[in-house]
Amino acid sequence: MVKVSIIGATGYTGRELIRILLRHKEAEIIHLSADIEEEVPISEIFPSLMCDIPVKKAINMGGLIESDVIFLCLPHRVSMEHVPSLFDLGKKIIDLSADFRLKDPSVYEEWYNTKHLAPHLVKNAVYGLPELYYEKIKTSLLIANPGCYPTSAILGLAPVIEFIEKTSIIIDAKSGISGAGRNPSFLFHFPEANESIKAYSVFIHRHTPEIEQELSLLAKEKIGVTFVPHLIPMDYGILSTIYVRLKEDVDIFDIYNEFYKNCPFIKILNDPPRTKDVVGTNFCLINPLKEKGQLVITSCIDNLIKGASGQAVQNMNVMFGFQETEGLI
Repeated sequence: MVKVSIIGATGYTGRELIRILLRHKEAEIIHLSADIEEEVPISEIFPSLMCDIPVKKAINMGGLIESDVIFLCLPHRVSMEHVPSLFDLGKKIIDLSADFRLKDPSVYEEWYNTKHLAPHLVKNAVYGLPELYYEKIKTSLLIANPGCYPTSAILGLAPVIEFIEKTSIIIDAKSGISGAGRNPSFLFHFPEANESIKAYSVFIHRHTPEIEQELSLLAKEKIGVTFVPHLIPMDYGILSTIYVRLKEDVDIFDIYNEFYKNCPFIKILNDPPRTKDVVGTNFCLINPLKEKGQLVITSCIDNLIKGASGQAVQNMNVMFGFQETEGLI
């Protein structure tokens, strides 16, 4: 039985992580902590969990020392304050923030407007997309869990990156409001977001360099994308509609089915998916359609599951040699 700690347990990703791990046959949660005023059972924060594990208001080093794996559900910039000391303990770490996703610390500093506090550990981090990095994840001590938008976009594009015109990539992505987290703000206030749709952070969204990094690694050349995220009035889900030009006429469905033949959470569909079909699951549903050299790819995930906590557990399963689907199906 793997002993688990979760730092930052009271956000949406923490909630979903706990929910998944409570039904995981090989995992036991032994320590929860968060920035709260007093210690309370997690069920007082999330009654739907029906679980009385206490949430500590400070990190308990004793609990961490006993742990086999530590999940960090902390904001960007905060996570890297803790990772070095945890790494020195020799524990397996799965970081759900962006702090170790970008391979070049200077790129991180540019997009996140802060100095990277642990650039020496960036080289140790494996980008936690199991469909692409399964073998590296198996032996890693530090996993940089991917962002939600990048997960949807990269999985949609990965199989065809060698067959498309590299300057033609347009990613139109729409996300539910839970992607903004639990902290309230004007943009995500119910009267502002309900019955409305809004493009935001055009050209400046922080997931852009993450998408470009991974596509460039796949293509073995520098890739740029036009990425436009939208906020839509629903709780969960991401739908990415991706537009590219094909360089040659190829059998698209054969390419996708072959690329993902050993990936239990990828489903290739004949028709475009709906967000309703993935909510609460760790699946990524993909539909590629071509017409006269144009390829339109729709890629759909639950932003909190495959886009965050479910993928984190999928990474844990790979790291410890469990069934990849354990706790997730």
